[in-house]
Amino acid sequence: MIHYQLRCSRDHEFEAWFRSSTSFDDQCKRGDIDCPVCGDRDVRKALMAPSLGANTRNGTDANPEQRARDVARQILDTAGKLQKVVEDNFEYVGDDFADEARAIHDGEAEERGIYGETTEKEAVELDDEGIEIVRMPKLTGRPRKND
Repeated sequence: MIHYQLRCSRDHEFEAWFRSSTSFDDQCKRGDIDCPVCGDRDVRKALMAPSLGANTRNGTDANPEQRARDVARQILDTAGKLQKVVEDNFEYVGDDFADEARAIHDGEAEERGIYGETTEKEAVELDDEGIEIVRMPKLTGRPRKND
């Protein structure tokens, strides 16, 4: 497994793991890699420092499958923590997210942090209108704060 630091054309940085450098190249050419912040598919490798303290044997990970599972678990744990921060500090507006975000942007509603659900079409429309949103995966098994 290869770990890359990536950057989209809007300068959002994120990390991803690939089976090989060829796998990254192939997925990039097909447009299968997209920015988790904005969905941009114009992605390239960013400058990153080498990992010097890795558990290696002959220059490769001793157990790449276990390392991949560990990384996946860390990602899910971090996403869960982020979701909790959002749920504890933002107002849940449910399916009215796009309308409420637009009202806040236009000064028709009180400015505050909100979260909720939106369709892909609504998210694209908000982006086209210059209304910044952050897309987050909905983690299953976690009740919504205001449900």
